Amino acid sequence: MKRSTLSLLVCALLAAGPGSALAEPDADTVIATVNGVEYPLDLFRLFYVERLQQNPEADTQAVQQRAFDEFMNLVVASQEAERRDLDDSREVAMALELQRMKVLSSAALGAMAADIEPTDKALKEAYDQVVERAARTEYKARHILVKDEAAAKKLIKQLDKGADFAELAKEHSLGPTGKNGGELDWFDAGQMVAPFAEAVAAMKPGSHSEKPVQTQFGWHVIELQETRKAEPPSFEDAKPQLSAMLKRRALGEQLTEMRDGAMVELNEEIVTVTPKED
Repeated sequence: MKRSTLSLLVCALLAAGPGSALAEPDADTVIATVNGVEYPLDLFRLFYVERLQQNPEADTQAVQQRAFDEFMNLVVASQEAERRDLDDSREVAMALELQRMKVLSSAALGAMAADIEPTDKALKEAYDQVVERAARTEYKARHILVKDEAAAKKLIKQLDKGADFAELAKEHSLGPTGKNGGELDWFDAGQMVAPFAEAVAAMKPGSHSEKPVQTQFGWHVIELQETRKAEPPSFEDAKPQLSAMLKRRALGEQLTEMRDGAMVELNEEIVTVTPKED
């Protein structure tokens, strides 16, 4: 088979759809006929979209050409499997059935999710929970990390006498932030190890730690610069994520109901069922 070159027209057809300058191809549009077997454009589109999900930014003609070559490899290899009657083997048949179930399951979940429309009341309740969780304090601080407590105490004495924290951090800190004067990005307590977070929470802005703080990384001298309250997203900005969350939750509940309501007869020779304790 001669190597096929993906034309600019086919590249454009990949993106054709509602609002496209090109008309949407008919459902039976064929992208290639290989050894007398026709392969629809939609099949290649599906293959290409799955491939593109790995790197959405790489939608170029060169990438499309490589994808088309891979698709052709898939075509001829699958035809060879059929020629060898491999689709009759138990292992292949089970693999095909599993893939069929996955595709059908995905389609069913998509259809079920489309039927779910969270109410404004449910969205507002979910948003209130987000706001409550987001009502936390964030800290702006810097630190000096040293190996032992004695070195940390010595630095604290220097700070008590008016030494510049940033200069001490540049000179003595073993942490990666040392070269930047020990500067840390804004953080909340949950982002730091417990001893560090507890020490910062007990400090006042503009002060440095009175005692060295020990963590698994070493000994810290901390300066708290500022605090602020975390700002939750607006309801309108959070609405798409809240809707998706509520849909997932409702979908999970529906699946549980479907599973619990299904008539299941287990092969007890294979599956051992242990009754739940009260």
